[in-house]
Amino acid sequence: MHPFTEVDPFQPELVAGRKRAKELCQQLNALRADQHKARKPIYQALFAQVSRAYIEPHFFCDYGSNIYLGDNFYANHNCVILDVADVRIGDRVMFGPNVQLYATTHPLDPAERATGKEFCANITIGDDCWIGGGAIILAGVTIGAGSVIGAGSLVNRDIPAGVVAAGNPCKVIKNIHKAQKNN
Repeated sequence: MHPFTEVDPFQPELVAGRKRAKELCQQLNALRADQHKARKPIYQALFAQVSRAYIEPHFFCDYGSNIYLGDNFYANHNCVILDVADVRIGDRVMFGPNVQLYATTHPLDPAERATGKEFCANITIGDDCWIGGGAIILAGVTIGAGSVIGAGSLVNRDIPAGVVAAGNPCKVIKNIHKAQKNN
């Protein structure tokens, strides 16, 4: 797990960053499915890093400028990335529909939460991962290369490389390479 950092979401530069991202997401979501060339400049304006990607509508993020997409990224419909902290996604990663990444959280104490204070921590997803539909990945989590996260999982702790993990909370079910040898 990555360490958490305190953030004041009302800082003018953060407010402006969210506004910019909402406008770019709106432009992206308004494109027809066949408008591949029109997507690329929006991706380049929105994300900190992107080469080849395809994101189905509707996509939402807080800033975009904290999202680093590896080569050949695919996200199915209704992806949400709350990127107050860095969200780094490796090469050849696929998201099912309704995948959500939350690099932010709020204080547990109600009085402290009422101040608007937020905490954030990086999320890292290694190369060649597949995140099943409806999975939620929380702040501070790293998912190792080649892993598969089952649909509907709540990932609240690190997942090692090369495994299938699922559930709420998400737990390792099997090692992919050992399962292949047994077949």
